[in-house]
Amino acid sequence: MSAPFPNSIVVTGAGRGIGAALARAYARPGATLLLIGRTAATLERTATEARAKGAEVEIAALDVSDAGALAAALLAFDARRPVDLVIANAGVSGGLGPNRSAEPFETAQRQIRVNLEGAVATVTPLIDPMRSRRSGQIVLMSSLAALQPIGDTAAYSASKAGVLVWGRALADYLAPSGVGVSVVCPGFVTSDMSQRYLGPKPLEMSADAAAELIRGRVAKRREMIAFPWAMVALIRLSNLLPRKVSRFVLSRVPVTIEPDRHM
Repeated sequence: MSAPFPNSIVVTGAGRGIGAALARAYARPGATLLLIGRTAATLERTATEARAKGAEVEIAALDVSDAGALAAALLAFDARRPVDLVIANAGVSGGLGPNRSAEPFETAQRQIRVNLEGAVATVTPLIDPMRSRRSGQIVLMSSLAALQPIGDTAAYSASKAGVLVWGRALADYLAPSGVGVSVVCPGFVTSDMSQRYLGPKPLEMSADAAAELIRGRVAKRREMIAFPWAMVALIRLSNLLPRKVSRFVLSRVPVTIEPDRHM
């Protein structure tokens, strides 16, 4: 069963990458978008692209780790334009310290606060309004790293695994109300984040292609959206192997991650 095309849409992390691509994918005449991100200039670029496709667009330059300001912006928008679809996409990444030293606590903490707590903070204010209307969809951006954690990106993997588990539990809670929940686990998607990952990026796809794939599966109310399928199949196979074997294989994959300028 496909959901009707959403008219009121919220996207966090909308200034770049998949977030900007999703804003473009959902922009059309009759749609109103609230785009949230930390930098007004990048949000305005995305807004201009969405308006060119006929959508009405509002922006809110704020950090999803500021739960109070985020809730205020979301509830004000929902009061004007009852939200049909909220996409909790904002995210940051990290990695090991210099000379492969342990990842700094501050970097790990920032990822958990933005990727996991930020997703929860984005969705929570809209849960009761959606339940009262008995309609709406929630999309949570996780990662294939939630299915196959990587030793060099432990905090990122943990934050995305938290999103996955929280989303599955939320789907169970909201199922009787008619509100849908989709958890998205993409592989490598061309973006600022993926450009900082200097290891192999098998089956990397463009942000616009990923956004169209996500939009199509969200419309079908898929609860789990993981791609590309070949990577998902490989991960499932890997998870059947003894941990020592999969660890040996992963340890042979060279990975270097440059610092995130947006942290």
